[in-house]
Amino acid sequence: MARPIQLGTVFHDHAAKAVRTTVHLDHPFDIAPDGGVVYDGAALARLVDDTAAWLYGAGVRPGDRIGVIKDNHFDLVLTAVAAARIGAVPANIAAANGLSAQRELLARLDPKLVVMSASVIRRILTEGVDVLGGRRTVVLPSRGVDLDRNELPDSAVPFDDVRGAAAAPVRFADIDEPLLMTHTSGTTGVPKLVVQSTRTLRAASRLELMPIPFVVSRRKDVVLSSISYAHWRAVTFAIAQTRFAPTKLVIVADHDPDNVARMLTEHRPTSVEACPNIFQRWRGLTRTHADALAQVRLYISTFDMVHPPTVRSFLEVSRRRWPLWVASWGQSEVGPISSAIFTRARLRRVGNPVTSDVGWTMPTVARVRVTDPETGRRRGIGRQGLLLAASKARCLEYLGEPDRHDRKNGGKWWNTGDIGYRDWLGRLRLVDREVDIIPGTSGLALESTLLDRIPTATEVTLLGVPGQLPVPVVCVDGDTLDEHQWQKAVSDLPPLAPPIVLPWQDLPRTATWKIRRHELRHAVLGTDAVHGTGLWT
Repeated sequence: MARPIQLGTVFHDHAAKAVRTTVHLDHPFDIAPDGGVVYDGAALARLVDDTAAWLYGAGVRPGDRIGVIKDNHFDLVLTAVAAARIGAVPANIAAANGLSAQRELLARLDPKLVVMSASVIRRILTEGVDVLGGRRTVVLPSRGVDLDRNELPDSAVPFDDVRGAAAAPVRFADIDEPLLMTHTSGTTGVPKLVVQSTRTLRAASRLELMPIPFVVSRRKDVVLSSISYAHWRAVTFAIAQTRFAPTKLVIVADHDPDNVARMLTEHRPTSVEACPNIFQRWRGLTRTHADALAQVRLYISTFDMVHPPTVRSFLEVSRRRWPLWVASWGQSEVGPISSAIFTRARLRRVGNPVTSDVGWTMPTVARVRVTDPETGRRRGIGRQGLLLAASKARCLEYLGEPDRHDRKNGGKWWNTGDIGYRDWLGRLRLVDREVDIIPGTSGLALESTLLDRIPTATEVTLLGVPGQLPVPVVCVDGDTLDEHQWQKAVSDLPPLAPPIVLPWQDLPRTATWKIRRHELRHAVLGTDAVHGTGLWT
């Protein structure tokens, strides 16, 4: 029988197993820049020990907080495991966050030590923003960033100054003590720091560790992952992969399509996981590198709703008889909530926003209630309402924001801030975030429909503004949107304002590539006004 999950022993437990995975990286870890790109189980455990040693040598002790703000890579997970191994409480923060957000998050955290990528230090120096506030900082190397020791802030030291420290004593947090913090996406502003414990980690990993046929990793699988490793999902993913031990675990930290194409061609995965908007950016690979995707049996998307043309494109290039796409809905605060499975047959009809279906909840994992946003009364089949979730994976708190946490905390039930309903089969269907609602329609469904009907569209974001028609912001291949194509696409849809066409790279995004709708609305419309209350963001 498997041991209960202990974050600080995840990679050591894996190294002790008879069957282990081999990890292949698209580029070396920042915490081991000279360590190469291939790691077996024993090497991962040694790297965790080495990291725990220099964290301890830098003055971190049990109960201390560590702020880890670094470039996207799987070593965010390794660093968190190393910190947990000495009883410290790490907070993983994606470097993709703006400097003002990083400053606010560090102010809430007040860490004993900051671990920061050189790329972030370079931005701090360039923009003249005081993010660190004099806190002791270890600066990790970043690809393509040259940073001289003399340029570092007074409180910062280069990574080489702390490497090679003596082994640290092992001490684990108690089951209900703070263990780890990750942050929410931050689509509406500064992300929230979500505090987890060993108990919530075990509950959040429960679904991941169920031996569900066709979905869990098999020994012969080659699993490719390209997500934001600063988020809670990365931790439960690591726990599952070290438990099931596929032949290869391929980490693609750089989501650029050219880099992904290289890794697909080299490793030919059988299972691929990425964030929905990352998959959307990769759609061109289904045309240029279809052969490298031919053996994929399983796609997994989390963090956000995925759109039908994206799912269809990837399922169609697989040569497997029954390739599957699993789309999961969950939140850092409550863990996984529900999952839907899509097949080629379900995606056959173009223009049908089928992926708003996020499936059924899993017994013993989570429950969902649909309620009236004003009265709190339950709503029946087909009636939209706020989605409340009950789960044993509930977080401990939002660090430094108790009022915000309390607004969403209904005792047993947690307010997800999502609007949705149950269909006649009992499946959950998402309509919109409450803050983004558009009266009389679903922005998510319209976005899916437009992406399906306009072949050149690479992104569609619908912004609801009081007193105006919904405003579509569209990204296309090339510079212009064909007017005839647009009019044909919207002819039977609710009235929309004329589209605003933007280059894809100009859309403000989170670390998971979600669109920062609040920031986009302000940039293109000059307003912050929305239809929703925003009470549960």
